[in-house]
Amino acid sequence: MRLYSGSQAWRRSQTQTLILAPALVLVLVLGAVAQKLPTRDEGLFQMQIRDKALFHDSSVIPDGAEISGYLFRDTPKRYYFVVEEDNTPLSVTVTPCDAPLEWKLTLQELPEDASGEGSGEPEPLDQQKQQQQQQQQQGTVDEGAELFSYKGNDVESYVATSTPSGLYQLELLSTEKDSNFKLYATTTPESDQPYPELPYDPRVDVTALGRTTVTLAWKPTPTGQSMGQPVQYCVVINKEHNFKSMCAAEAKINADDAFMMAPKPGRDFSPFDFAHFGFPPPDNDFGKDRGVAGNKISRSFQAKPRNADIVKVCIGNKNIFTVSDLKPDTQFYFDVFAVNAATNTSTAYVGTFARTKEEARQKTVELKDGKVSDVFVKRKGSKFLRFAPVSSHQRVALFVHACLDAVQVQVRRDGKLLLSQNVEGVRQFQLRGKPKAKYLIRLRGSRKGASTLKVLATTRRTSKQPFPSLPEDTRIKAFDKLRTCSSATVAWLGTQDRNKYCVYRREVADGYGEEQRRREQNQCAGPETRRKSEKVLCKYFHSANLQKAVTTETITGLEAGKTYLLDVYVVGHSGHSVKYQSKLVKTRRYC
Repeated sequence: MRLYSGSQAWRRSQTQTLILAPALVLVLVLGAVAQKLPTRDEGLFQMQIRDKALFHDSSVIPDGAEISGYLFRDTPKRYYFVVEEDNTPLSVTVTPCDAPLEWKLTLQELPEDASGEGSGEPEPLDQQKQQQQQQQQQGTVDEGAELFSYKGNDVESYVATSTPSGLYQLELLSTEKDSNFKLYATTTPESDQPYPELPYDPRVDVTALGRTTVTLAWKPTPTGQSMGQPVQYCVVINKEHNFKSMCAAEAKINADDAFMMAPKPGRDFSPFDFAHFGFPPPDNDFGKDRGVAGNKISRSFQAKPRNADIVKVCIGNKNIFTVSDLKPDTQFYFDVFAVNAATNTSTAYVGTFARTKEEARQKTVELKDGKVSDVFVKRKGSKFLRFAPVSSHQRVALFVHACLDAVQVQVRRDGKLLLSQNVEGVRQFQLRGKPKAKYLIRLRGSRKGASTLKVLATTRRTSKQPFPSLPEDTRIKAFDKLRTCSSATVAWLGTQDRNKYCVYRREVADGYGEEQRRREQNQCAGPETRRKSEKVLCKYFHSANLQKAVTTETITGLEAGKTYLLDVYVVGHSGHSVKYQSKLVKTRRYC
């Protein structure tokens, strides 16, 4: 098997025999005649692979080209590449598609004594397999040094600024089911930048919501402007969950098209019938007949996810998009991916979800006993909820979590007013019950903007609350005297209940102001919406004495003269989380 790094020309007349990871012996044979190297053009590289004119084994990773692969369940797959010189930078990225993956990267150094004895011809594959079996039986396989390992469905990378020369092995395993994946390796990460860069605020915002329409907006990627690369955006709509990568969404779509994953071995796929689901064919140019005014698309895309499980549409370089003809009173999940049109590599924005407005005739929402309901109230609008317990009861516990602005809550029992209060954050109300009583809850939005709430009503007695307890003051305090060029010390109040607190940080621009921060105070957006790199720590904390229920943390690893937005999430027993008020801190420029 011949291995190439893919970035430099090799001209050698010797054979190098390498002992690799468990159960494998590879012989690196380089002939005296100059070989044509793998090109960084992915299309041409894939054609070379198909023609088998270059590689004796498709498990060689090219330098600087994203490749796709397929795993059978519980069957590991190994890929290899060579780093020729010491102190070489290295970046390896693995993207799971259908299922979580386990993968690890190991290094097998090139032996110094394995030179000058080869014939210049590659060993037959059968002879290599026989040597592998002998190595297994003798137990003399060198597993190499493990550099990195990961288990999960996130897009994860191993990045090193300086690596030794040697033979690197990437082993992947899927334990849940057969799965697709993508991987990318490069020895020039500084100049490659294969994946579009996310903006400082990578979230997708819902800017308008109707009964059948949702308008999305997001900040443009800086890649197209700074790197001059052709970037377009693709939007994915579905009713189940958000996706962490575009190939995960494409695997769900299960289509056999140019932008889809290759069909799984042993299965036959026919092209996705877009017309049946109310969509135009995927190769339509959606921008041809669409008038554009400024940054807005004047004609929205007529998607119909009411009939399809998941839909993907690419809209060019515009960063505002309206999906129409949706099903009313239905929750949809929206994902946006920045795609490098030249290489087809993509980066996922932080997706969002929204529930379309109910039909005009549906004036009340039925609450189920003990089940959390997501409620959206428009600016200065009203929403009515109805709770009718099935069994006789003596009390009703009502939990309201106002995620954005304050909301007025009114509760009537059989027409009699029980309470009328303005609610901010998380509040709990105890209502006296009555046999066969029915409760009407009215939620009135504020004048500042739309409101999102989580509401739960129950007649059951439970020791664990559905929402975590909060102190009266949910501010984060920063200590100016403890601020340095690389760290900031903050404190916040806790409660008598033992809760989990998670701290996140995000660098923001110097012009990031209080008004912008206020618009982002959606307390219902939990830690799952944050990037993994923004996480600082998670810890448990409580105090029997409320006067002493305060905790501090020093956040390190910051850059001098930079502004950071700090967030603290408190996570309850049932998994619901509430965010404290965000805090802006700026590190000292000179220390």
